[in-house]
Amino acid sequence: MDVDTRLLRCFTVVAEEGHLTRAAGRLFVSQPALTKQIKQLESQLGVALFTRSRSGMTLTEAGRSLAERAPAVLEAWDVALREARSASSRSAHVLRVGFVASAANENTQAIVGTFARGRPGWRVEMRQTDWADPTAGLADGLVDVALLRLPFPGQDRLRVEVLLTEPRWVGLPSSHPLAELAEIPFRRLWDEPFIATPPESGWWRDYWLATEEREGHEVRIGAVARNPDEWLAAIANGYGVSLTPEATARFYQRPGVTYRPVTDVSPSQVGVAWAAADDDNQVVGDFVRACLLHRSSP
Repeated sequence: MDVDTRLLRCFTVVAEEGHLTRAAGRLFVSQPALTKQIKQLESQLGVALFTRSRSGMTLTEAGRSLAERAPAVLEAWDVALREARSASSRSAHVLRVGFVASAANENTQAIVGTFARGRPGWRVEMRQTDWADPTAGLADGLVDVALLRLPFPGQDRLRVEVLLTEPRWVGLPSSHPLAELAEIPFRRLWDEPFIATPPESGWWRDYWLATEEREGHEVRIGAVARNPDEWLAAIANGYGVSLTPEATARFYQRPGVTYRPVTDVSPSQVGVAWAAADDDNQVVGDFVRACLLHRSSP
């Protein structure tokens, strides 16, 4: 019997967490979608893997047996897949670099230039993903290295070096009364509807809503955006406001959208990230060193 590794991965995370909501956050999927995947796996195997209750998900005897072996199977598959993709990139002399939004801001071009000079004949292929995946494909081995907004789900399982730190600002409709202020206290934004990233982005969504910095004040969601274009349109159309890195004001100007500094909210960081399996990959190492060479001073 052939089982989709995606289903097996979902099972493993639920088994580790013992709770559907927490597992859904780690997997960047909605809880109903995760429930459907678990049921699909149980149907394929013909066994019940969990006993469900209000307190969570408890493994059955069959579930415990599968949970003991599944991580090793997935790890072997991940290594094989990553090695195959890396081999393809090496043969083509292409380094796949994932990024979200503005990557490493103005440092990006200098980083790529430094890498290219150190690796003649190699080409950097920049791959932008939408906000459903804060790892920009790195977690799935779709890229070799990534320039990411920190913190992000799964960061503890990857190698990460911080490259720059910048304040978080707010993007809001130009007609909004708060747009007249030179800077905006975060408390003044608590009652505003916010533009959120997709639920699949896990707690990265909560970070950009600053849920832990609201003193328990409930967040209002005005719209959901998966990429900068959708985000800008939602703000310009008056559906809400949104916290954003300071660099957004330079990279994403649009009529109808105004950016202002926000006080009393933590800053944002950009880092370079790569898989631990690539610690000995000299090409990835060269790119990381290029990033560190152009790291901004705090």
